[in-house]
Amino acid sequence: MAPSSRLYYFHDPMCSWCWAFAPALREVESRLPDGMRLIRVLGGLAPDTEEPMPPAMRDKLQAIWKTIQARVPGTPFNFLYWEVCTPRRSTHRACRAVIAASRQGDHEGPMIDAIQRAYYLRAMNPSDRSTLIALAGELGLDVPCFEHDLDHPDTQAELEQQIAFSRERGVRGFPTLLLETSGEWQAIEIDPNQPDVVLAQLRTR
Repeated sequence: MAPSSRLYYFHDPMCSWCWAFAPALREVESRLPDGMRLIRVLGGLAPDTEEPMPPAMRDKLQAIWKTIQARVPGTPFNFLYWEVCTPRRSTHRACRAVIAASRQGDHEGPMIDAIQRAYYLRAMNPSDRSTLIALAGELGLDVPCFEHDLDHPDTQAELEQQIAFSRERGVRGFPTLLLETSGEWQAIEIDPNQPDVVLAQLRTR
């Protein structure tokens, strides 16, 4: 495998299919071929808003959760979220939280995992600044620094760069895997139930 091989993972921390794929991704990352590294790219599903999610969108997302549970057995969801939170179609702040955490060291993956677990298991709303700040504290980050970075224009600019890169590569949904080797790009088929499907493709590249 060429040393320049990079596996790009396009995602959003509040994407429910990304949550379903998370266990497979961990397996893939732990078994990457020599000379290959994983790079996460934020896709930014939905921009900032303080407007409550419309009932039709709430129903659609709950239906997606149920579809995932049927297609990816064992994927847990806490439907209490829809009762105790005020959902908003807003994921960019959670994306910025990932960037803000990464600025304090190797905290990108842990923050993504913390956001997903807060959203899908703990009935917490990652669209809320208070939730993300609490998660930063749980991860042992410098909270005042994290708060400063969370909604800073530089952090938003970095997010916009990642979103633009996603669009440049033709990414239309999440999760998406693209393999880049010496300037050549290839799409990698994803199966959240079978990480070996991904790994077999990587070994043949």
